[in-house]
Amino acid sequence: MKILITGINGFVAQHLLAFLATLPEAFTILGIGRSEPAFDNSQFAPLKIEYAKIDLLNREHVGEILQNFKPQYLLHLASISSVGHSWKNPNDSFVNNTNIFLNLVDQIRLLDIPCRILSIGSSEEYGNVNPSQLPLTEESPLNPISPYAVARVSQEMISKIYADGYGMDIIMTRSFNHIGPGQKNVFVISSFAKQLVQIANDPSASKMVTTGDLSIIRDFVDVRDVVKAYYLLLQHGKKGEVYNICSGTGVSLQQIMDKMCAFLNINITLQQDSNLIRPNDNKAIIGRADKIKKDLGWYPEISLDKSLTDIINWWKQQGS
Repeated sequence: MKILITGINGFVAQHLLAFLATLPEAFTILGIGRSEPAFDNSQFAPLKIEYAKIDLLNREHVGEILQNFKPQYLLHLASISSVGHSWKNPNDSFVNNTNIFLNLVDQIRLLDIPCRILSIGSSEEYGNVNPSQLPLTEESPLNPISPYAVARVSQEMISKIYADGYGMDIIMTRSFNHIGPGQKNVFVISSFAKQLVQIANDPSASKMVTTGDLSIIRDFVDVRDVVKAYYLLLQHGKKGEVYNICSGTGVSLQQIMDKMCAFLNINITLQQDSNLIRPNDNKAIIGRADKIKKDLGWYPEISLDKSLTDIINWWKQQGS
């Protein structure tokens, strides 16, 4: 099974490789990244992993890579995935996230490579909704309210055009907030965990934690469950369909903070910083995963408490 994985150095890709390494199938993987490999292939034995350092905005180079490798499957994980970054750098976020995907699918089309493509989208595509409209299904209207979300909707629309207009084998996700050990602290849950572990490790440290809006509600799903969903979709997902990947349960950031403080047995003081509050942020995002459960039998297996404990332990190992 030949799989091309973009964004190979990222958080999700590392968990995907770890999952694939547990399976009996033989995998040949070409990982693409903009920087040097951030991992040792031996940690994912017995996978056969090749690596290419390229900029996916370079259309010609993308074509060369695809022509040489001829993937049977493409899992497109590469993106600038921070909503906050998209507010600060909207042009960078939109151009990168839209055009790198367009380069890939159009070159696969032009080269006539038979390849199943998994296009990763986001729950941010749904935007702000009335609480009466929750939980969100794949039929819920899209209302992107950040530059990042607009780019994700654009990618999904491109996917549908190429699936319907050119007959390409493309499956799409709207992936809800995924968390787990190894995530960068630019993301909110990992940032909380790092700060709280530092407080727990140093009794003399300030107990003040600066946050954004802790009242917002999100549907968190463990990255290790997410990568299993991606694999199942590559294998058995329905061409041209969109799938929510979510837990089906909403939890506020305040509840997350309280849980982690309880795990670490610490008391803290919270201070809200208006600079950490995004413009027009989604107040509540909760999904339904009935479609992927019905089509593929996937459901999240890792509890929120398990996810948070593993994230905390990972930061402890980093010497936070």
